[in-house]
Amino acid sequence: MAKGGQTPPEPGSDEVRAAWARKDAGDVAGARKDARRILAQSPSPEDRDLAEALLRATSTPRALYGFALLGAVLLALLLGLALTRYS
Repeated sequence: MAKGGQTPPEPGSDEVRAAWARKDAGDVAGARKDARRILAQSPSPEDRDLAEALLRATSTPRALYGFALLGAVLLALLLGLALTRYS
């Protein structure tokens, strides 16, 4: 138990903490690569949970793909209308 003025150690191994530090520094691709490498080894259950949480935290939301598809369809529709109007 931490006493006054002491901070408890962060959970996980040094590799997991380094991967989270890369994510916090803005290197999401590197952090995901580190998390996959940690999972490919045989990590402890705590490290496995933290690596999987890192992958979930840095994944692209599924709704974003829907909005991108909607934007592409609207752009194609507007381009098609412009081409038929001015040709």
